[in-house]
Amino acid sequence: MTAETIQTLKPSISLSYGAQSPGRSAWRFMRRWPIAPLVVLLLLLIAGLFSPLVAPHDPEFQTLSARLAAPSLWGSDWYDEHPRVEQRYIFGADHVGRDVLSRVIFGSRISLLVIITSLPAGVIVGTSLGLTAGYFGGKIDEVIMRLWDIWAAIPFLLIALVIATVAGSGLWMVIGILALASWSAFVRNVRAETLTLKDREFVNQARIMGASPFRVMFRHILPNLVNTVVVIATLRVGGLILAEASLSFLGIGIPKSTPTWGNMISDGRGFLDDGYWISLFPGLALFLVVMSFNFTGDWLRDRWDPRLRQLD
Repeated sequence: MTAETIQTLKPSISLSYGAQSPGRSAWRFMRRWPIAPLVVLLLLLIAGLFSPLVAPHDPEFQTLSARLAAPSLWGSDWYDEHPRVEQRYIFGADHVGRDVLSRVIFGSRISLLVIITSLPAGVIVGTSLGLTAGYFGGKIDEVIMRLWDIWAAIPFLLIALVIATVAGSGLWMVIGILALASWSAFVRNVRAETLTLKDREFVNQARIMGASPFRVMFRHILPNLVNTVVVIATLRVGGLILAEASLSFLGIGIPKSTPTWGNMISDGRGFLDDGYWISLFPGLALFLVVMSFNFTGDWLRDRWDPRLRQLD
C-alpha cells in the first residue's frame, strides 16, 4: 500500500472510530437517562395537581347530542354527520356525552393520591418490620416472617372484597386497602440487607460506644438501606396503581361517580364496537404510567448497584 493510499484512508478511519453519529449519541443518551419515563411522570404530576386548569371540560358535564362522539384525532367524518355537535372532543366522548380527555386528566388525580398516601404507609411499615426482623433475629424474626408468609398466601382481591363488603367502598377505604397491600414488598428485601449490615465493623463500633438498638438500626443501618427502599418503592408504585384500577373495574373500589381510569375502562366494556375509545385512552394512560414507573425503578437499580450496571 502506497503512502498516498494511506493518507486517503485516514479521514475515513477517524470518522468510523472517532466521533459518534448523532443518532448513536441520542440512543446512548436515552439509554443512560430515563427521559421518556420522566416525561410521562411529569405529565402525570401536572395533570394530577392542575386538573381543573388543564382539562378542557368539566368531567361530569353531559351532552347527549355528543353521545359516543368519535375522537377528533381520527378525522372529522363523525362531526360532519352530526352538525349539531359544535365542539370537538380530542379523545372522543363516552356513552353519556362526557369528554374522555377531561376524565382521563381528572383520573390522574386518583392515581397521584394513591401514590402519595398508600405508598408512604407501606414504606414505613414494611421497612420498620424488615429492619426489626433482620437486626434482632430469633423469635422476633420468626414471628414477623411468619406473618409475612400468611399475608402473602391470602389473595389480595379476596381481602379487598371482604373489606369492601363489610365496611363499604369509597376513596379512603381503597387507599387503606392499598396501604395494607404495599408493606409486604419491603419486608424480605430490607431484612436480607439488614442481615448483611448488622455485623459490619461500623455497626459493632456503634454498639461498643453504647448506642441503643434503636439508634443503631435507624441511625447507622437505615441510611445504608435507602437505595434499596427507593428502588422497591418505585417498582411498587405501578402495582398499586394497577390494583386501584382493578378494584374500580370490579366495582368494589372508588364509586362510579368519581372519574378514575379503572371506572372508565369498566364503563367502556359495553361499547367496544361503537365507542372503543372510552376504554382505550384510560387504558393507554394506565399502561404508560405503570411502565414509566417500572423503567424508572429499573434505571435506579442499575444506577445504584454496580453489579447490575448496564449503562455504559
